[in-house]
Amino acid sequence: MSASPDRLQFGVNLYPHQWRDAARIEELGYDSVWTSEHIFFHFPTFDALTTLAAVAATTDRIRLGTAVLLLPLRPAALAAKEITSVDVISGGRLTLGIGVGGEYPKEFQAVGVPVNQRGPRTDEAIQLLRKLWTEDNVSFDGRFTVLDGVTLQPKPAQPGGPPLWIAGRSQAAIRRAGRLGDGYLPYLFSPERFRDSLAQVRQVAEEAGRDPAAIEGALYQFICLADSYEEAKSTAAADLSRRYNQPFEKIVDRYVVMGTADDCARRLADFAEAGARHFLLVPITPAFADFMPHVERYASDILPRLRSV
Repeated sequence: MSASPDRLQFGVNLYPHQWRDAARIEELGYDSVWTSEHIFFHFPTFDALTTLAAVAATTDRIRLGTAVLLLPLRPAALAAKEITSVDVISGGRLTLGIGVGGEYPKEFQAVGVPVNQRGPRTDEAIQLLRKLWTEDNVSFDGRFTVLDGVTLQPKPAQPGGPPLWIAGRSQAAIRRAGRLGDGYLPYLFSPERFRDSLAQVRQVAEEAGRDPAAIEGALYQFICLADSYEEAKSTAAADLSRRYNQPFEKIVDRYVVMGTADDCARRLADFAEAGARHFLLVPITPAFADFMPHVERYASDILPRLRSV
């Protein structure tokens, strides 16, 4: 494996009720722990920032991340306050994965945000976050937010605020990551698509006068460990079909890291060769009780193969 495996980092995306497991995940040597969110969706979720505030109190070293925070569902100034609070509480360990959502329109309706405004709202909010995190006496006359000489106190623990990793699969997400992001965080990608999209992100960054090499290549990656590839494929297809309320049987081979430990290590190495440097592993298991045993097996049977030189 020639993808500088010593530089790879690995995190785990939690199911909502598993915030207490973050301390064990930290003990296992993972680099980060993540949580997703929706207001309403096809499966249960918690609020991401509330969950990470709890995780911060039970851990010491591990990075905390949102995968992803649905930024357009919040007023931008309120988001700045909530994000700052978690960053300070955690001692500067927060990484903010940001998404625009839209796959469940009813949650946008519930908070009075038109779905077709989610992109512009996100772009404006990112600009406002950075201003509030770095400046005092901020005035802002935007399309969705107007501020008249206000100062956010305290500022985040991380100078300039937490890193912003832009999630999504679309061209709009690619442009947003290149113009505004510190990282790119897609999901349901093949290695080939990841390589091409990350190159596009960095090209957009260069055209915007930014350092393309400074943009982190990250991946929200489903993983299903089993005794055979076919067993894993069956479990993964059933799980993702329920999770996203659409059939996945014909596409799991492309998008899911699955099979034996050897199978999973080889596929993760393919993504590493394509430029992924931080993997957010999203376990797919036969039952909820299998989650942590599988996370422990990744740490013992898969990750050492990728981290060794």
